[in-house]
Amino acid sequence: MSTLTTAKGTLVQDPAIINSLLTGKRAAWLWLPLRIWLGIQWINASLHKIGNPAWVETGEAIKGFWTGAVVIPDAGRPAIAFDWYRTFIQTLLNAEAYRWFGPLVAYGELIVGIALLLGAFTGFAAFFGALMNWNFMMAGAASTNPLLLMIAIGLILAWKVSGHIGADYFLLPWIGTPWGRREKIQSQAGSGV
Repeated sequence: MSTLTTAKGTLVQDPAIINSLLTGKRAAWLWLPLRIWLGIQWINASLHKIGNPAWVETGEAIKGFWTGAVVIPDAGRPAIAFDWYRTFIQTLLNAEAYRWFGPLVAYGELIVGIALLLGAFTGFAAFFGALMNWNFMMAGAASTNPLLLMIAIGLILAWKVSGHIGADYFLLPWIGTPWGRREKIQSQAGSGV
């Protein structure tokens, strides 16, 4: 159970239900259908793009999306609510980044979807999926992105168990974590191994 000691010595603990959902091995069964559903959504989205030359060859599809997103209409609200993000997208347009960004999005969606289906590096895959959802929403495309983002956030928070019924069962113990390797190295150095 995760705890935090404040400056005044107060002990703050996570609620048991949160701890169970994010670290309990039985919670893997809850995350499994959500992870698979999310993976299928990403694969379906990618297949529509990968088969389209406007995405993977010229980038014209994302160029059109960006061009529409940066427009500030005479009446009503613009698609992009934040000026800094509009400037960012306009900079990408000016640099013709859509030529490489289109294929990056198309194949990135496929990789995220496959990783989620396999339960391989689930936390990382969900993070990059959430990053794409966030960017789509920032550019004014709500669609299903809020729901997909919320599920991805859950998978990220439950990274220890969200891929437990999948490849992460083998991958996470095999590769470990950077903080776990540091502790192992320190303990081996202290024991003279």
